[in-house]
Amino acid sequence: MLAQRNIQELYCFQDFVFPAISVGGLDLLERFERQIAAEDPFSPDANEMSLLIHGGGVFMKLDAEGRLMVTDFIRGFTGISDEVTFVGRADHFQLWQPQAFLAAQAQARGERKLAGKRS
Repeated sequence: MLAQRNIQELYCFQDFVFPAISVGGLDLLERFERQIAAEDPFSPDANEMSLLIHGGGVFMKLDAEGRLMVTDFIRGFTGISDEVTFVGRADHFQLWQPQAFLAAQAQARGERKLAGKRS
């Protein structure tokens, strides 16, 4: 899919909540930059968002086969070693350490189940 769209590099940033790397195209970064630009540039919200998006992100080139290499940037934040779980998230995807993903998914499922009982 990425090769069909002639995408050569992706923007990767440390997720705000989970121990995962979020990955998307330039449009994903631009969406966050529009959100930051809509704020007062000196506001705490704009500064925090910039710190997370710009300070916690990098552009990564795909290799000749169209693969994204798992670098120290990814490993250091996620704990990924020899296996990775890819998780689709609407307009981007995430890279997770498999056990961390299963734990987060189980927790989210449990919280949804509890929320359903309260309704």
